[in-house]
Amino acid sequence: MNEQPAPSSPEPLDRRAELSEFLRTRRARLRPQDVGLPEFGRARRVPGLRREELAQLAGVSVAYYTRLEQGNGRNVSAEVLDAIARALRLTGAEHAHLTHLAKPGQHKKKRRPARVQQVRAGLRYLLEAMDGIPAYVSGARSDILAWNPMAAAVFGDWGALPPAERNWARLVFLSPDYRDLYVEWDSKASDMVSYLRLYAGCHPDDPELSALVGELSVKSEEFRRLWATHNVKEKGHGVKLIRHPLVGELTLSYETLNLPDDEEQHLVTYHAEPDSESAQALRLLASWGADARRGAESSRRA
Repeated sequence: MNEQPAPSSPEPLDRRAELSEFLRTRRARLRPQDVGLPEFGRARRVPGLRREELAQLAGVSVAYYTRLEQGNGRNVSAEVLDAIARALRLTGAEHAHLTHLAKPGQHKKKRRPARVQQVRAGLRYLLEAMDGIPAYVSGARSDILAWNPMAAAVFGDWGALPPAERNWARLVFLSPDYRDLYVEWDSKASDMVSYLRLYAGCHPDDPELSALVGELSVKSEEFRRLWATHNVKEKGHGVKLIRHPLVGELTLSYETLNLPDDEEQHLVTYHAEPDSESAQALRLLASWGADARRGAESSRRA
């Protein structure tokens, strides 16, 4: 279990451009019939609602909404943002993202100097005590900060990687092993980009985020395509299908727990249904201990 260094990076993301593209893409996904507006049959040059239609739904002038969609969120009220969020049918995460982009002064995070992300000793002890349960702590930008032996047995020996490579987005998009590991890789990839987008709304001036986005945009066409969608999502719970090289397919439910003393860190745990084949496979991996990690890595390299 190791810590992440803080590399240098390029220019921050442009908050005004982010706001503009986010509103445009949210508007483009709606059709008039989705929001109770009549469809007059005229051909639309671009998909989705027109600006005047969205302004009508939100109860603001077209000129006002146009300025906002052009990235000028100065002096916009919370009430107007709420109305636009309702008109666009935004999720809770999307609503929060819109507010962070349009009114950064209200939600601005203190800019801290580049630092090593720390995991409390008590949390490390908890990870070790979670016998038979794959668990890890993720941090800013989905960096992998700490993990227990079962997580390494299921997902790979992160300790064998250079610290800079212990990042979920980098692994998902740049490692062939992780493309094979996830049965539904497209879903995992979409989730990772949505998490990074949500983080970017709160921390557009994070130089390490800019470096990560720049690297992935250059090296992965799939990342570029998903990043351009401007989708955002909070980490939560669900089910992942894992294709393990030693024990076959695993169906694992995951839970994401936010840590009270560091809002950028999350404890993520995985478990299988009791008495299921996946539960038996996890017990088998646990019984193998370090041999499971070495065997899985050897199988992936073969």
